[in-house]
Amino acid sequence: MSKPHLILIYTLLTASLVLAALAYWKAPLPSTTTEYIAVEPVDMPPQMSFRDSIRLFDIPKDLDFAGEKVPLENGDILERLEREIYVNAYWESNMILLLKRSAKYLPEIERMLKENGIPDDFKYLAIAESALMNVGSPAGARGFWQILESTGKEYGLEISKDVDERYHFEKSTLAAAKYFKKAHAKFGDWTAVAASYNMGQTGFSKRQQEQLHRNFYEMYLNDETSRYLFRILAFKVIFENPGSFGYHLRPSDYYKNPPLKSIRVDSDIKDLPKWAKDHGSSYKELKLYNPWLRERDLNVKRGKTYEIQLPE
Repeated sequence: MSKPHLILIYTLLTASLVLAALAYWKAPLPSTTTEYIAVEPVDMPPQMSFRDSIRLFDIPKDLDFAGEKVPLENGDILERLEREIYVNAYWESNMILLLKRSAKYLPEIERMLKENGIPDDFKYLAIAESALMNVGSPAGARGFWQILESTGKEYGLEISKDVDERYHFEKSTLAAAKYFKKAHAKFGDWTAVAASYNMGQTGFSKRQQEQLHRNFYEMYLNDETSRYLFRILAFKVIFENPGSFGYHLRPSDYYKNPPLKSIRVDSDIKDLPKWAKDHGSSYKELKLYNPWLRERDLNVKRGKTYEIQLPE
């Protein structure tokens, strides 16, 4: 094939490729835009709307602890209260469980505090201490009221290998009431009593002397004690009007204890699981309603008696 023919063929091929390329680039591209189906907006109740779930709360203009005024006109005091309200109100899972659990214990705590001359607001101290659970702390405090071993023995609680009455709901509440009375005789106001429960009477009294102020709200304290009373106040504000914070529990939502029978024991029990079964119950139920029993046996000193509670 002659050279002119080759040149003509290459020219035609090149022209064909150029035309094909132009045709490709001018062709419309397939759409990559996702098509959405229009959906009519659904009305939601105010308490369920997303915007309403992150709203600001109305803080009470007037507040007291055990009848003693909280100086909310002081900006620092208001800010510290709001911190604890928002932290706890927006910890929804914890607050729901606290509210539900409270029905099992608060009525009895209220009764016992009243009988011992302690203001009702101290029930919120138990919530701040333990969330109404028999828990322990790294410092060795135990039970609903988080009582140290030395303090428990000072106020009449038995603490031994197989019995620890810091876990006894009624007896530990009575011990706490004794503490509150003694502290009130020392400090003269209930706000100081609550603060001293966190840092100890000696520690709080020393801070008062060092800072030349006796009023809790005018004192500079460690972070834990500074927040402590405001946590108690936050629980009071939320518990007294839970609906304002978005918690709408029905009566059937609250937990309840079953009817219990009390069995008096004045002699050793060598095998508590068997003893519980012989009384128509189980070791699980025995431990659930008598957490102060710490071992699988119970040694009873001469002249000593215990009351063990089991479901009827």
